[in-house]
Amino acid sequence: MVQSALTKTLLTGVIAGVVGGGAILYGQQGVQLLQNQNQNQNQKVSTTATSTKTIAKNATATSAYNKVSDAVVSVLNFTKSSQGSYQESSEGSGVIYKKTDGSAFIVTNNHVITGAAKIQVMLHSGKKVTATLVGKDAMTDLAVLKIDGTDVTTTAQFGDSSKITVGENVLAIGSPLGSEYASSVTQGIISAKKRLVEATSENGQNYGGSTVIQTDAAINPGNSGGPLINFAGQVIGINSMKLSTSSSGTSVEGMGFAIPSDQVVDIVNKLVKDGKVTRPAIGISLINLSEVTASEQKSTLKIPDSVTGGVVVMSLTNNGPADKAGLKKYDVIVGINGKKVSSQADLQEELYKHSLGNTITLTYYHQDTKQTVKVKLTQKLAS
Repeated sequence: MVQSALTKTLLTGVIAGVVGGGAILYGQQGVQLLQNQNQNQNQKVSTTATSTKTIAKNATATSAYNKVSDAVVSVLNFTKSSQGSYQESSEGSGVIYKKTDGSAFIVTNNHVITGAAKIQVMLHSGKKVTATLVGKDAMTDLAVLKIDGTDVTTTAQFGDSSKITVGENVLAIGSPLGSEYASSVTQGIISAKKRLVEATSENGQNYGGSTVIQTDAAINPGNSGGPLINFAGQVIGINSMKLSTSSSGTSVEGMGFAIPSDQVVDIVNKLVKDGKVTRPAIGISLINLSEVTASEQKSTLKIPDSVTGGVVVMSLTNNGPADKAGLKKYDVIVGINGKKVSSQADLQEELYKHSLGNTITLTYYHQDTKQTVKVKLTQKLAS
């Protein structure tokens, strides 16, 4: 049956996902992570727009590194033993992005500080200081730390990740294999501006895909949380993971991923303000249209041949926002707030710019009829 064929697509597709629906994402396999707190600091940071055109012609890897290196730190995760003593459990990297009111703020990966009973930061000078956790977000794998700013002389500047180009030169800075190799730098290029990888909370809740930058700059355990920078010396991403083996077990080289700076800025602002991130959901599970065969698009979805991208609604949360708005199973969403939706990454990226209570406009096909509908975001993504 055609319906069972689409169900099989959901289970075996390269990319599937959830936008507040509660279903499982069967995403890229082999992606391996490298290896309270409610500070009401309302000052925000912002991205500084850049592009390959504004990067000086004489810019080099050395000049870019020198602009950022003093702001790159090692992050040490300590656990507490049964005897009550602290033992170093793991190390990662981070970057100082703001200094205000005597304190300095550091962005790193959530998985770098997960389970920590105590966190230390080793500055570029080698001095170690105690850090406090301001907030963390499992979905984007980001966390913000705060340290005394007395010895901080340099803060990094965020670039605009929406302006990056495939093939652009980039550097990854961090502490591969630990602080013994602190401030190591590797060079590569942007391999892809937007990839979707699986994101799971600490309690096992699957969030669907997370949008990341792909690079071939060498990223190793310990690089997690360190910056990916352009040749203007601006942070365009936070290194988070690498693909070491494919789903078939094949060894993979040169496939690292970084969280885009535009996303980082949004998340760290929310973490500094509230200590957490609350996201809206529309209450659907979905797959990319690209994962549905041409015959199923014609016989089951019944959409026009001209529709080549979008996301297919596979199920809806009863009385959820999408259900209340009138969307049905097998509808194909192609736009959100006037912006084209070609994949789950597009839909999720735009959706998460909004807050609970906001109203968005979805453009979709119900069989061969193109429609628009307003959806009020009353449902919160589970955490």
